[in-house]
Amino acid sequence: MTIDKSMMPGSSGPLEASSKKEISFWSNKYVLGLTTTAGIGGLLFGYDTGVISGALLYIRDEFKAVNDNSVLQETIVSMAVVGAMIGAAAGGWVNDAYGRKKATLLADVLFIIGSFVMCIAPDPNILILGRLFVGVGVGIASVTAPVYIAEAAPSEIRGGLVATNVLMITGGQFLSYLVNLSFTEVPGTWRWMLGVAAIPAVVQFILMIFLPESPRWLYMKDKKSKAIAVLENIYDSDRLQEEIDQLADASNKDSQSGKTVSYFDVLKSKEIRLAFFTGAGLQAFQQFTGINTVMYYCPTIVQMAGFSSKQLALLLSLIVAAMNAVGTIIGILLIDKCGRRLLALASLSGVFASLLILSYAFSLQPKTLGATLGSGAGWLAIVGLVLYIAFFSPGMGPVPWAVNSEIYPEAYRGVCGGMSATVNWISNFIVAQTFLSVVGLVGTRGTFLIFAGVSVLAFLFVLLFVPETKGLTFEQVERIWKERAGVLGMSASGGGQHLQGNEA
Repeated sequence: MTIDKSMMPGSSGPLEASSKKEISFWSNKYVLGLTTTAGIGGLLFGYDTGVISGALLYIRDEFKAVNDNSVLQETIVSMAVVGAMIGAAAGGWVNDAYGRKKATLLADVLFIIGSFVMCIAPDPNILILGRLFVGVGVGIASVTAPVYIAEAAPSEIRGGLVATNVLMITGGQFLSYLVNLSFTEVPGTWRWMLGVAAIPAVVQFILMIFLPESPRWLYMKDKKSKAIAVLENIYDSDRLQEEIDQLADASNKDSQSGKTVSYFDVLKSKEIRLAFFTGAGLQAFQQFTGINTVMYYCPTIVQMAGFSSKQLALLLSLIVAAMNAVGTIIGILLIDKCGRRLLALASLSGVFASLLILSYAFSLQPKTLGATLGSGAGWLAIVGLVLYIAFFSPGMGPVPWAVNSEIYPEAYRGVCGGMSATVNWISNFIVAQTFLSVVGLVGTRGTFLIFAGVSVLAFLFVLLFVPETKGLTFEQVERIWKERAGVLGMSASGGGQHLQGNEA
């Protein structure tokens, strides 16, 4: 096999097709198995996001204090997000210190404990405690799953495989609405909704025991023979040596630095600052364009639109969740063909338009206190919700997670991934905790207009700061940031766009 030297570590061009056999999404069942098992963490993430929206309708019925207090409702929803912020912040360190596998097992244990506590909660305070436990587990999983998948994935299909984790998130949301509908007539409705979440955590815990550690983490920890054994199951003999050489090169650079990476080190290095600024910015904009407002409060929004029946609200929410899953599948098929940038830009354009439709629909709401929309405007609001999900899910759903799994050097991947995921969860918390209050202040129409304005800012951010990483190795992506840090404002090799200014 002849390898173009310009394609070796430190090069900036894309990998030549002639240097390796073509790899398709379905070509390696071993990698798909790793991806699916790790993706159960995404399923837990999505289930928790979606299940609380339906459970909240019945929690309000059981606890009068919750029904009479919108802040308490927001706290029940957002306490899992507080836990996720803690889990994501600590998860980066856990990943780097103990490995992706042990981090996943820890997340499962926390999720099982939290689900049990929620199921037996005698009052809102214990319920909130259970939500906190679940949140910490979700936060760790949100850091771990994308990194574990990315480090086991060939570069040509890395985006699609990481996006599979996002499909599991949306699949978890769909499953949660299905479960919500199934338990609407069962005594203890919301307890079943929240308690069954322990089942996929138990399944993942068992499966992860039999799966290997990430090959890149093993190599970084000087467990080279174990790393190579894992790589032999992923690559054919022609490609294997090339991957080992790249790992060796990255490992040598980490060894030469001679220190353990800390959170503060991220801010000391200019290229790492630029990478983190880009990754964290994408995560923040994913939330501030309103996605988890739609997912957490979808049944509530549907009721605001004039559909008062709980069952009908949950059914319409199920349709929205199904659209989310279908859109994510489209994203998986496109992300390694169209690239991350184009997919994100197209997604944000549609998100902007659909948020304007939602805002217009709610502008038709009668001015009288507590009034809901008429049937025509109500259905227009539902169309806006469906369009919002249809445009968001293929692009701004998977792209932030895919980009964050691949833009950081090996030594910084866990720490930076944890920090950027923490930004995502902090943004999620702000949106979830304030949505109903903002609606009370500026109305539903004004709230969706705010989200529309944020989507314009997100479009500009992607246009100016996010490089194209489609098909690049980790080492080639690392070179983009080094070039940007050295010659800002110049065209970054492999990025195809300009970065303005002198600092991130």
